[in-house]
Amino acid sequence: MDVEYGETWVYESMVGAIPGVDVSERAALAIQFAAFEGVILGLAAIYDLWTAAIAGTAAVVVAVTGSWLMLRFSRTVRTLPMPATYRRLLFGSGLEVVLGVLAYVAFVTYLFVYDPRTTGESLVVALFGPEPPIAVVYVTLLVCWDLVYRIGASWWASVTGVWRAVSYSFDAETTRRYRRVDALNVVFATTQLLLVPFVTDQPVLLVALVGHVVAVTAATVLSVRTQGREIGT
Repeated sequence: MDVEYGETWVYESMVGAIPGVDVSERAALAIQFAAFEGVILGLAAIYDLWTAAIAGTAAVVVAVTGSWLMLRFSRTVRTLPMPATYRRLLFGSGLEVVLGVLAYVAFVTYLFVYDPRTTGESLVVALFGPEPPIAVVYVTLLVCWDLVYRIGASWWASVTGVWRAVSYSFDAETTRRYRRVDALNVVFATTQLLLVPFVTDQPVLLVALVGHVVAVTAATVLSVRTQGREIGT
């Protein structure tokens, strides 16, 4: 299905906006994984940071999974009867980027200000040593943004799902399909638990990560139950 810019996630728009570039969704996901993972493994070999590479690989896996689920969510939801206001709110507002930026700024502030002041050994030092290589920090922050943006998109999809469920009613079949697509956000949230082993000694990050999973799950349960009120399920 052809879509106009302004009716897509920012992630969807990026590749299509590059002149001369026309790749399939599967190819885009493969490129995303190969590019990030190749750089991570290369830097791990150069600086002997294999423990950090394991954490980086987990983050890339979660980010690529998030990309796949975002594409599947958007492709599926566009096949459903979609009120114009919901479409604009979900795809055209850009608020998933705003949520991602806010979360990312909070993460960077924690990483470089709060954590060093409150722990004996910050997460940056634990992963990269007392003098972290500049290239490694750069790639780490880039991967983290890739991940956090998708977390923001997942949260926004959950919030708009609750709003849609409260504001609109559909026939039984459409309702069931909307409920299934809402559940994709729970799948993505659950994959983020792969990052838990790397933040077990970081209570703030651990609470934020698990809390996000719980919040997305709760929002999705609310939208699913509310959307099904007319069909008695």
